[in-house]
Amino acid sequence: MTALHPLDLPSLAEQLRNAHSMTRPLMLDIIGRACRRLPSLGRSERTARVMRLIDAEAWADAALALLELELPMWQVRRIAYDDGEWHCALSRERELPDWLDSAVDARHADLALSLLSAFVEVRTLAIEVSRPSVPSVRPMLDPLYEPVACHNSR
Repeated sequence: MTALHPLDLPSLAEQLRNAHSMTRPLMLDIIGRACRRLPSLGRSERTARVMRLIDAEAWADAALALLELELPMWQVRRIAYDDGEWHCALSRERELPDWLDSAVDARHADLALSLLSAFVEVRTLAIEVSRPSVPSVRPMLDPLYEPVACHNSR
């Protein structure tokens, strides 16, 4: 399995969008590219459970088990089927009203792919949040720039 790399997540999200249905190679690719906890647990009961679900091709159950293991702070907020697509929302604050929650939504014709698309989206957001919002290198000031103090003397 390969290590998680931020540049892999957009291509993985695209791969999930273009997939017609879940397959074992695709599931193992997701585990290899987007999972941090599962590979580090070795041969534990939790990893064995995920692998049994994959072996049984219980894709939705495997996706839910993976979400539980990899994103312990996140919960499934909503799963709905509408107009030929599964809509899945993951949330950190499931009990909040919809308008206050910042859930991550994904959709796909396949339930497992919808769940895993939301999972990859959460991973992508986590990497973006860990990046500083302020540049770490200060820009060079214009040599003609001189700060001026100004007081309002009303």
